Amino acid sequence: MEYIKLLIDSSIGVLKWNFNQILFNVPFSENYFWGLIIISLVVWIFEIIFPWRKSQKILRKDFWIDIIYMFFNFFLFSIIIVGFYKAFNKLVFDLFGIASNSIALIDLSTFSQISQLIIFFITVDFFQWLTHIMMHHFDFLWKFHKVHHSVKEMGFAAHFHYHWIENILYKPLKVFAVMLIGGFEPEQAYLIHFLTITIGHLNHSNIKLSYGSLKYIFNNPIMHLHHHASFSSKNFKKGVNFAISLSIWDYIFKTNYIPNENGDTKLGYEGDQSMAKSFTGQLFYGFKKGD
Repeated sequence: MEYIKLLIDSSIGVLKWNFNQILFNVPFSENYFWGLIIISLVVWIFEIIFPWRKSQKILRKDFWIDIIYMFFNFFLFSIIIVGFYKAFNKLVFDLFGIASNSIALIDLSTFSQISQLIIFFITVDFFQWLTHIMMHHFDFLWKFHKVHHSVKEMGFAAHFHYHWIENILYKPLKVFAVMLIGGFEPEQAYLIHFLTITIGHLNHSNIKLSYGSLKYIFNNPIMHLHHHASFSSKNFKKGVNFAISLSIWDYIFKTNYIPNENGDTKLGYEGDQSMAKSFTGQLFYGFKKGD
């Protein structure tokens, strides 16, 4: 009963938190609901004013499905799943005595706030990059990741067009990353979350950006477009450019590949015509044989 209560209380707590964000009862600097909307509108306006692929419509293919995904994956699913995470963490501690700081390599609290944010950002991003690679290399994970790669026209909201299972897949290694740095997020971690949302939106946008020499550090729309390419280079059968926010991992581990910058790359994957077209159809994709 204790675990069930924790599950229910946690989910209700997140539900209330989301409502408080909508009603402006949360400090604006930490308000992810309106922050997401503002970032989305700003990037979309830049897409409209400075389109990379000029033939692409403002309301491109799957635009509204992507908007649904954005709010579902960022808010609604968190209400459902957060209680399970809390209950699981308690179960692990009760059975094995493993707490969030049990395997800490460093005590992040001893660093300055800026250092905390930088270390947090780099550490979490590396493990998310690693998770992303796993989703391309293991067939049972790729089945779900196909939903994200079924996008045929890139735009900011395609950032969150992914199967709900990915919320679960990314969590374990992210938790492990946080455990390595002391088991907690820095007090100002919301700055990093807003930064990663902005980078992710831009990576999927219809804007031609490479950031000059900073392209070797930060992921960008040109680099990420080729991650979504329907073809595979003979040297990269499982994909390229796995970067989430930081492109440096791809350059370090030689998974970078940018053959051109013309924006005409065909998107998708071999056999993507079998992907369900509707949001509800994609929710259940990956569970049946043949997906």
